[in-house]
Amino acid sequence: MMDEIENRSELKELLASNENINNYTFQGLDLNVFEDEFKKKKVKNCLFLACELSLEFQQNLVINKNIVIPNFDVPFKTSVSELYTKEILYNGSDYQDEESYYQTYDRVVYDHYNETGKGNPSTIYESLARRLHDHSITDALTDKLNAIDSEKVIAIMGGHSLSRESEDYFKIVKIAKELAEKDYFLLSGGGPGAMEATHLGVWFAEREMHEIEEALEILKKAPTYDHEYWLSTAFELIEKYPRKVNKQQDIGIPTWLYGHEPPTPFASKIAKYFANSVREEGLLALAKGGVIYAPGSAGTIQEIFQDAAQNHYKSYLIASPMIFLNSYFWGIEKPVYPLLKQLAVGYEYSEMIQIFDTEDEIVEYLTSI
Repeated sequence: MMDEIENRSELKELLASNENINNYTFQGLDLNVFEDEFKKKKVKNCLFLACELSLEFQQNLVINKNIVIPNFDVPFKTSVSELYTKEILYNGSDYQDEESYYQTYDRVVYDHYNETGKGNPSTIYESLARRLHDHSITDALTDKLNAIDSEKVIAIMGGHSLSRESEDYFKIVKIAKELAEKDYFLLSGGGPGAMEATHLGVWFAEREMHEIEEALEILKKAPTYDHEYWLSTAFELIEKYPRKVNKQQDIGIPTWLYGHEPPTPFASKIAKYFANSVREEGLLALAKGGVIYAPGSAGTIQEIFQDAAQNHYKSYLIASPMIFLNSYFWGIEKPVYPLLKQLAVGYEYSEMIQIFDTEDEIVEYLTSI
């Protein structure tokens, strides 16, 4: 098993020791200024992923039985050591200048994604670069969640087109706010609609409800993600209502497959993938505390049955709650709930499938099990 060195402080501590360096992984680091220190030690059986280093140093490492995978010539890092933040993805974006978004890291990568085959990479080179990137995202995501009680990790899923003006949007905000205040950790698909509402709720943890109501008036100027001011109103709100509690209790997990839907900047950390299949399976598997399903369309329904399969066969060794918000929608309009209850008869997760209409009922149920 290889120990991972992912930041400068860990690297300095390792180099300060008197030991030779064996069986380590170095990920996404600038090693140029540390090369002299490395030369004082025997370095063997190590893996260097997307590190910056001289050609001479790289050759010496390979000769001594190390593996070096350099950065690829693509506009994204093929190996990241930490999850993204809004500052990284929206670098240089000015909410008062809509055109500035098109120069951000997020948009530049999305344009490159479209130019190189979208979901079907046009070359092996591009395919490998994306896979390396997504592998590092999974590694960083796992590192983050390993430090959290898995039974307190809850996901909220729902439609990307859910309006900021809708009652269900407001309910999701309140659910996420209350759960965050009770030390739960929230996940979502990281995009607009129900996903955005999840992170907005965490953003407003420990604030008064009237502040959320005031903040929503800003967002309602751009009700859905296809409005030209959807992103700028989010940043306007962030400037007016900075995060009050210094807690990073949420992660958005979006994908460049749906890159036309910008990731919500309310998420404290963002695990953005190229491969949507990896993203969806992982998101549902990580939510061991349960998944809340707000109204959505085909994508949400797909996630419901993907989650049901994980619970049905205990793919990850446990079954977890499946909570539906809005009994009319899930019971009559899109009658997934009664079908799922029938499917689960005789299985452990049968009693974990619940449907509610109020945020208080959902929070009370999740905190009581």
